Amino acid sequence: MAETLTIRALRPEDRREWADMWRDYLAFYETTVPPETYDSTFARLLGDDPHDFSCFVAENEGQLVGLTHYLFHRHAWKVESVCYLQDLFARPEARGTGVGRALIQAVYDEADRQGAPSVYWLTQEFNHTARKLYDRIGTQTPFIRYNRS
Repeated sequence: MAETLTIRALRPEDRREWADMWRDYLAFYETTVPPETYDSTFARLLGDDPHDFSCFVAENEGQLVGLTHYLFHRHAWKVESVCYLQDLFARPEARGTGVGRALIQAVYDEADRQGAPSVYWLTQEFNHTARKLYDRIGTQTPFIRYNRS
């Protein structure tokens, strides 16, 4: 698949395939969002506000097979903005083919282009398959996440 894989920015005509993949991504994490969240998220991903999320998709032979959502934001410990990679998804049939790695590399390249000194992301402990990739291309930190009760 690597020979025919293209990583590119999300386009308006990608709406249906993007929504299908994002729904499957959310289902993996045992959550859902209402239809209006799909609408607002897609609009933000296509917008030109530098404080909103952006999206790269992986395309193979005319079909989207993966996505990543990422965001640049300020950091109190750095002068430059940092990059948060929020969502990463590859369709089941594309897993193990380099799609996830290619999407992460696209975010790394964009972070370098924008002068962001770091890229970070979170995953759930049970996401063992993805963590095998993450362990090869990133460094696990000792931070523990808390949410408001």
